[in-house]
Amino acid sequence: MKIGIRSEDKSPWERRSPLIPKDIQALREQGISIVVQASAHRVFSDNDFRSAGIPVQTSLKDCDIIIGIKEIPKDMFEFRKIYLFFAHVIKGQPYNMPMLERMMELETTLLDYERIVDGNNRRLIFFGRHAGMAGMINTLWALGQRLEEENIENPFSVLRQAKNYRNLEEAREELDRVAEVIRTRGIPEILNPLIVGFTGYGNVSQGAQDIFDILPFRSIEPEAPEDIMLNDPASRHVLYKIVFREKHMVQSIDGSQSFDLNHYYREGVKKYRSQFYRYLPQLTVLVNGIYWDARYPRLMTIEDCRNLWNGTVPPKLKVIGDITCDPGGSIECTVESTSPDDPVYVYDPRNGVISHGFKGWGPLVMAVDILPTEIPYESSCYFSSILREYIPLIAAANYKDDFARLTMIPELKGAMILHRGTLTPDYRYLRKHL
Repeated sequence: MKIGIRSEDKSPWERRSPLIPKDIQALREQGISIVVQASAHRVFSDNDFRSAGIPVQTSLKDCDIIIGIKEIPKDMFEFRKIYLFFAHVIKGQPYNMPMLERMMELETTLLDYERIVDGNNRRLIFFGRHAGMAGMINTLWALGQRLEEENIENPFSVLRQAKNYRNLEEAREELDRVAEVIRTRGIPEILNPLIVGFTGYGNVSQGAQDIFDILPFRSIEPEAPEDIMLNDPASRHVLYKIVFREKHMVQSIDGSQSFDLNHYYREGVKKYRSQFYRYLPQLTVLVNGIYWDARYPRLMTIEDCRNLWNGTVPPKLKVIGDITCDPGGSIECTVESTSPDDPVYVYDPRNGVISHGFKGWGPLVMAVDILPTEIPYESSCYFSSILREYIPLIAAANYKDDFARLTMIPELKGAMILHRGTLTPDYRYLRKHL
């Protein structure tokens, strides 16, 4: 089986590679045939691959297995080939159903990174942590620019968007300098206390917190009243961090059910509703890092947004860093995703209109949907270090076998959405979306 690493073409900003030169080199030394499609924008240049002894070619037509990152245009698929990429189809996403249908017509096999999970349904191959890192850099940058727009001098205004740093280390160094300014000079009194709320505690949230924690901060519980922070003599020289878990975000509808995580996951909107609106007035920044689908209540609804901005004086909340970037999802005022060249907009809750840029009435929303590619080197290295362990198993499988007889480890077999054009048993529910 010959493997081809494709050049990404969904976005001109996409610079990641699923496998990096040194890992491909090691796999080739094991006897696995891998080539790379030429790319003018990949973070690792064609010469980087050639220098590692890896063939670079313009077409992957001679390859049996095609490996990418983002979705592939539907006219690019070939008969009975095997594809591995983030397909974004498991929720029945309407915008990708034509792609899935075309793959079925061509009897292709589809493995989806998103469904390579362990026995506890935890993802094993992901960019989540790096999405969190880039998203937090962008969120702090957006906060600085929003405050500048409001003529509030602040220590964050020197920060840049993640894509404008040479690498992650340069961004960390600048955040170190911002941290020193906060420790010595403090934040403007008008922002005191500056509270940043993080939803979730998984890879995305952990990545965002890794960046945030460079700054001087104190952790507080969601229930902490604001006057405790105001009575802190050091409040102008630290930021406050709240990490929201499910028990903080929702409550039972009838009020009789004490919170039980497993019960919540089973029952969702049938038995629970959001109570997140209680916390919104005290936040300056909201960083959203949770998985959401329609089985669960939204965190922040359009109605919550209207209620928060219903006066003549704007609330404390300045920026929503929606790292999960699920338009119309858990943060309902995230009405569309953005790209690195136009990363933010202001959502006006009075009329539902968005204004790209930093100016306007309502929350500033940062919703870039390909955040890891803003730090492409670090993202690619991490992803490749995990993916390379699965490549020999993917290359060795006999895809001509019936799915029931196909020998493959459960983590990979469970990620096979299509086998030779047919939905596998775990994904037959997608028929109703096609």
